[in-house]
Amino acid sequence: MTPDQRFARRVQVAIALFVLLFAYFLAADLWMPITPQAQLTRPVLRIAPRVDGQVLDVAVANNQHVEAGQLLFRLDPQPFRLAARSAELALEQAGQDNRQLDAAIAAARADQAAAQASASELQREVARLGRLVQSQHVSRQLYEQTEAQRQAAQAKLAAAGARIRELTAQRGAAGDDNLRLRQARNALDQARLQLQYSEVRAERAGILSNLQLSTGAFLHAGNPVAALVADEADISADFREKALRYVRLEDGASVVFDALPGHIFEAKVSAIDAGVKEGQLDANGDLAAPAVSDRWVRDAQRQRLHVSLTETLPFALPSGAKATVQLYPRDSHLADLFGRLQIALISLLHYVY
Repeated sequence: MTPDQRFARRVQVAIALFVLLFAYFLAADLWMPITPQAQLTRPVLRIAPRVDGQVLDVAVANNQHVEAGQLLFRLDPQPFRLAARSAELALEQAGQDNRQLDAAIAAARADQAAAQASASELQREVARLGRLVQSQHVSRQLYEQTEAQRQAAQAKLAAAGARIRELTAQRGAAGDDNLRLRQARNALDQARLQLQYSEVRAERAGILSNLQLSTGAFLHAGNPVAALVADEADISADFREKALRYVRLEDGASVVFDALPGHIFEAKVSAIDAGVKEGQLDANGDLAAPAVSDRWVRDAQRQRLHVSLTETLPFALPSGAKATVQLYPRDSHLADLFGRLQIALISLLHYVY
């Protein structure tokens, strides 16, 4: 074989390999998609007190793992205890005020009964005197004096009724529906809740990070003093749109983390995002702004999906750990085989970079 023939043969082999690789990548992108654009994220909670107060003691250390409900730090509870005691006294005072009003209402009802009896007696007396005046057996002056007394008795009776209505309005409803008691109980509940808030506890299990706190510091409600990185992990992966054509929920997947080279974790597709930020339109009153580009082939749009591991990590990876995700969207043994070869190769390459 001449040198020209050997060169031509090599060119033909190179072209054939290129065509085979090109066809493989086209098929792989549809039947066994893989992406290095993936990472592990964990919910991060900002730890902040709900009330103002001075730190009495700190029960944990920075970067310590804590369980849900575990005490993190405690504020001086004495001001909140005094507030709760004051609210208890206010509730007791409200009950005493109601009893006083009950007694006042009873006295007002007795005054009303007395006024009613006096008014009735004077009414009958005026009627008798009216008949006697007509027969001139009594003077008109006596009749008019008695009539004035009757009118005064009626006014006193009306005043007694108004007093009863006033006291009844002040007293309010009886039993637990009484407004004064409900207000006092609400204030007591608020005071007790603030006392409970003087102890700051972990909302969920995780690692406490960036703790910047010392005994004696005065804290304001809502100001973060640490971050809690939760134990729950979510793995998000970004794929080109056409690579997700056949992907469905619960499809199998494999994950390789940069921090754990050579270790392939089994997973499954748990969620697929409904869209990306570029697809979100704000009704701001402006006209449409079409994208302008002189490129013949634009960049492929990527969509995000989430996978969940079906096995436990050997140790807690930090939030933001990078990963590579391999999907198995079709029930094909051949596609699964090549997909597992792909992710195995990636896991070995992580030893190098």
